[in-house]
Amino acid sequence: MLALPPGLDPDLLRSFVLIAEGNSVTRAAQRVGRTQSAVSMQMRRLEDALGQPLLLRGRNGFSLTPHGSWLLERARPWLAMHDDILANFRSPDITGHVRLGTPDDYVLVWLPEILARFAESHPAVEMEVICAPSNELLERLDDGELDLTIFSAGHGREPESTSLWRGPLHWVGPSAHAIHRLSPLRLSLGHSSCIWRRAATAALDAAGVPWRVTYSSSSQMGTHAVVLAGLAITVGLATPLPPGLRVLGESDGLPPLPEFEIALASGSDTPVTEALERHIIDSFRHEPGGLPDRED
Repeated sequence: MLALPPGLDPDLLRSFVLIAEGNSVTRAAQRVGRTQSAVSMQMRRLEDALGQPLLLRGRNGFSLTPHGSWLLERARPWLAMHDDILANFRSPDITGHVRLGTPDDYVLVWLPEILARFAESHPAVEMEVICAPSNELLERLDDGELDLTIFSAGHGREPESTSLWRGPLHWVGPSAHAIHRLSPLRLSLGHSSCIWRRAATAALDAAGVPWRVTYSSSSQMGTHAVVLAGLAITVGLATPLPPGLRVLGESDGLPPLPEFEIALASGSDTPVTEALERHIIDSFRHEPGGLPDRED
């Protein structure tokens, strides 16, 4: 964790992060409710306090100096912790029960830290986490069986939602086998409604690669088990991967896969649901690939 110099103002760090992420002093000023000149002065104060240049102005906006890149990486989690502390002491005590849905693809990647910090700041809240495929989660949200759900966007008719993260899909295969060299290509994928499955098969069809699905599962753990056995390849996030799996790409004869988006939808307006919703959105904003707040 970054050891901050005594008296360094978090507002300076926040403006710096917003400039670095949005490549614009003007947009950062709008976000923090200050004038452009005031934010520029904040950056001069921050650089004076640290004794190093952080931002370089170019024809296409701003770029980070090496010191700026180092600071940005550490300022994001520091500000998240700072905001959690303030929220814990400024917000009234929230109690109740909240039901959160999520595909199992994202549970180990993001949720442990996010939910742990929420539990620390809201100890009286009881959370129930339900793992299921995105289409099933959206149905359960619509039926009132969930208060909030994270899901993979792209299922067509979807509820109003907030974008959390966007990034590429990757082919994933076994480290010890060259199963991806067989024809037709053996695939271990989700069920037919899975958007990752549709993206994978569409990419193979467009590239003229013959394929067949040899295994279907509603969970990533199930698809990974078949891949670890050396029987097929699958698609998913690049990291973290279980030992024995590796990312495959064009050098392995596989076509590129599209980006996909993770979103959050709410089916309840209770204080506890709104608190968890804000917490999840704020947490993803500080993740690589996390999407910035939409500007009006």
